[in-house]
Amino acid sequence: MKFKKVIAQFYADNMILAEELICDIFFSLNLTGVVCDVPLDEPDEGFGTHTLPKPEICSITGYLPLIDSSDIKYERLKEKALKLADLDININIQTEIVDEKDWAEAWKAHFEVTPITDRITIKPAWKDHDARKDEIVIHLDPGMAFGTGTHPTTAMCIKLIETYLVPGSTFLDIGTGSGILMIVAAKLGAERMMGIDTDEVAIEVARQNIAKNKINPGLYDLSCTSLDKTDTAPYHFIVANIIAQVIVAILPEISIRMTQDATIVLSGLIKDLQSDVLTALEAHHLCVIHEEYTDEWVTLAVKKKT
Repeated sequence: MKFKKVIAQFYADNMILAEELICDIFFSLNLTGVVCDVPLDEPDEGFGTHTLPKPEICSITGYLPLIDSSDIKYERLKEKALKLADLDININIQTEIVDEKDWAEAWKAHFEVTPITDRITIKPAWKDHDARKDEIVIHLDPGMAFGTGTHPTTAMCIKLIETYLVPGSTFLDIGTGSGILMIVAAKLGAERMMGIDTDEVAIEVARQNIAKNKINPGLYDLSCTSLDKTDTAPYHFIVANIIAQVIVAILPEISIRMTQDATIVLSGLIKDLQSDVLTALEAHHLCVIHEEYTDEWVTLAVKKKT
């Protein structure tokens, strides 16, 4: 199958905000294989590594299948991108036609074995790695879904899952992407898991990755749906690695799916929008118990107020 590769090169005074807003456009129109090619400072030693060189021009890349509806989505993307000029975000959009195999495989050469915490390591499915006896190794092939573990938002989620997940917990992953956070939860002792995503490709990729890690099929479910259409049964642990605007919008749905002592981890946030999330948390009687920061990214661990 052929795809339209959409490359949005951009410049702005606030590059982090620009990245967030452009990604929001891509995800809202269901572009697959979204890649952010932006410079980030290296995190603390032992807390994951960035595997790509710093780009000369910042860009967001995504893919649309060559079907009739894609032309409509592409026009909407251009319209939305143009409106960002009001925020002094300058975007140059380029396209090219590619075969699926040409882009789904080429990036793999840059994805290396990556330690995320002292115990947890992400290993590309096609790489060799001699694991330590106490090491938790996550075998991963993200394919067209978001989530290699090396992005700061994902790495911080993994750290907080390791810190706060109690073995035997039920676990909900909102926007599961590659399934990486469900795999981490399972390896740390979660007993019943649900992963949801609005992208059918992501659900299939997550299913394959969970199988690669030999997770018991009886422990999890995956569904291509939005949170408001799922059962309201409560969970002990909920994670949403999305973007601030979406988290604020779905927080009412998240809060009614929390057990009394549940922990939720919210990520994909930038510092400039953290106050919006904190205001929404206060409105739903939730409080932050821990904050993680990497560059301009913020990840929050949250519980119900007592």
